[in-house]
Amino acid sequence: MHYKSLIKQMLVLVTVAATALNIGAQTLNVTLDECIRIALNENPSIIVADMEIERVDYSKKEVLGQLFPQVSFTAQYSRTLAKQTMVMGEQSFKVGTDNSHSVGFQGSLPIIVPALWKSIKLSDNQILQNIENARSSRLSLVNQVKNAYYSLLLARDSKRVIEANHETALFTAGVFQKQYEIGVATEYDATRARVAATTLEPSILDAENSITALKLQLKVLMGMDVNIDIEPVETLDDFKVAMYENTMNIDTSLVNNTNVKQLDLQTEYLNQALKVQKMSWYPTVAGSINYMWNSMSNGSPFKNFNWNPYSQAGLSLSWNLFTGGQRYYKQKQAEIAIREMKWQRENLTRGLSSQVKTQLNTIKSDLKQIESSAASVALAEKSNTIIQESFKLGVGTFLQIQDTQNALLGARLSYYQAIYNLLIAQSDLELLLGNAPLSRYGVSTDNKYTK
Repeated sequence: MHYKSLIKQMLVLVTVAATALNIGAQTLNVTLDECIRIALNENPSIIVADMEIERVDYSKKEVLGQLFPQVSFTAQYSRTLAKQTMVMGEQSFKVGTDNSHSVGFQGSLPIIVPALWKSIKLSDNQILQNIENARSSRLSLVNQVKNAYYSLLLARDSKRVIEANHETALFTAGVFQKQYEIGVATEYDATRARVAATTLEPSILDAENSITALKLQLKVLMGMDVNIDIEPVETLDDFKVAMYENTMNIDTSLVNNTNVKQLDLQTEYLNQALKVQKMSWYPTVAGSINYMWNSMSNGSPFKNFNWNPYSQAGLSLSWNLFTGGQRYYKQKQAEIAIREMKWQRENLTRGLSSQVKTQLNTIKSDLKQIESSAASVALAEKSNTIIQESFKLGVGTFLQIQDTQNALLGARLSYYQAIYNLLIAQSDLELLLGNAPLSRYGVSTDNKYTK
């Protein structure tokens, strides 16, 4: 009975473990757009970028708070240790009280503060810079996800091509072995055929390892649990139509390039900072109001209170007439920084334009390579069909079969490599131009700061 009970418990544990493993082995079938959409919602770098926008928004509200009245409550107590002595002629006497209490409210309000008014524009510009930084992070993430996804598709298609070639090689090796056994083929041909099939197995294992590593990289970019398996539902061939359409509709304008936009925002920030510097030459006016209660008494500080209220209201003018030239030199520094930004922008746009032209030439070259590779695949398939028919008739040799199979394998791999190269070139150009369709992936491009 003891052993039967133990066996039952072990069976229950095995069943539970098998069920847990089955639940844990989840597979998520995804498209490229779904991968990008998940990444833009779950990737930590995007979440941090959005939080930074919110942080700077609070910073702006902090600056705005300086325009509102400032109210504070104050309380003060002092104890006289030695009273003052007043002398009048030959007489002297002590004056003052032992205890002095003071409580009340103090308020102030900035009325004319030109520098503070201009500082609000600086806060707006900082928010816009953070928004552009967030957009830049999204564009970079889209590019990384696309490149990882395309690399995964290339590895899967390459593995499929190698496996197909391996199956053909195994079939050929089996035929040669049978021919050798009946004396039609030589032992050399039979052995070489087995070797040819065996040499492809390491390539299949390498492709499987690459697929595993690329899936892990893609899941990290998507912010997913690495224990969840993902399977792309697309192949490189599925992108051929969109690939040609995208090539025909490329807009090479740099108006959306994130580096140019960030530089323009930095220049605008310096312009606003220069205006703040100029406002420091103007006077400031502030209002103040106090409402206090005073009590003066002798003896215990906790007794004999005699509260008397009093209030004050006033205006204060502050105007720095001379600061040793500090304001002047700060203004000159800001003006030079703005001129520097102009030259930096010119140099940046010149370099970016050169990169765009280089990338366009790469895309054109990749398109020609795809057409050439497709033609090579067609010829290799035709040649392979001919030699296979000859082989069935007992005419083809091992070297002929081996040459055609290797040619077909190389042609197919080159074809998929050419498609991959073009997709990567288009993705990199999209990042360079900054025109990825973020709204297509559920990212709102409207914000209250640009209206």
